[in-house]
Amino acid sequence: MPNGDSGILLLVPTDLERRALAPRLGDRMPIELCGFGPVAAAARTAGLLAARRPARVLLIGIAGRLDDRLAIGAACRFAAVACFGIGAGTGVAFQPAATLGWPQWPGGEGGPAGAIGDVIGLAHADTDAVPATGLLLTACAASAGTADVDLRRRLVPDAMAEDMEGFGVATACRLAGVPLDIVRGISNTAGDRDHAGWRIDDALAAAAGVARRVLETPR
Repeated sequence: MPNGDSGILLLVPTDLERRALAPRLGDRMPIELCGFGPVAAAARTAGLLAARRPARVLLIGIAGRLDDRLAIGAACRFAAVACFGIGAGTGVAFQPAATLGWPQWPGGEGGPAGAIGDVIGLAHADTDAVPATGLLLTACAASAGTADVDLRRRLVPDAMAEDMEGFGVATACRLAGVPLDIVRGISNTAGDRDHAGWRIDDALAAAAGVARRVLETPR
């Protein structure tokens, strides 16, 4: 299906992910880069939404698990995405924007979106074959060790995995009124920075399998 008024915009953060996913997704549609990190992802997604006017968006990539119930090498289609790092303070003194009463978008202004806080529910394609479950946490920097993981778990106890793009893409999609699915393959445990133990290829293969089933679901 081509991109356009009735098409799907397929996004990945990095060229590494695009090279691994392209042969697994076949000729379904072009895969666009959204960029690395929440700022580039939000800006690039907004530009692509304006240019392509897709009916829906699918973000695919890898993530680190915060919850051991997610198996490394498997993939998850998330029901919501949250933001970590916007607010006040750092480390244990960090206060999320929501606890300070600061919406990330106030709503109004004549746009389709209401107020946006620290969590965005995903308006995903409905399918019993690929249930959406769990909360994905987006941060500007991946966890460097157990202290980072412990803080994120304390502040966002429902988070099951962390990435660095999902909330930025979700914000752009919410402001544009375009539904979004996020599929992430679990390549590692959050806080583990030794790439020798990561299972990136397995995670992306699993993500491609979930993505194919999502793409086969009409809206």
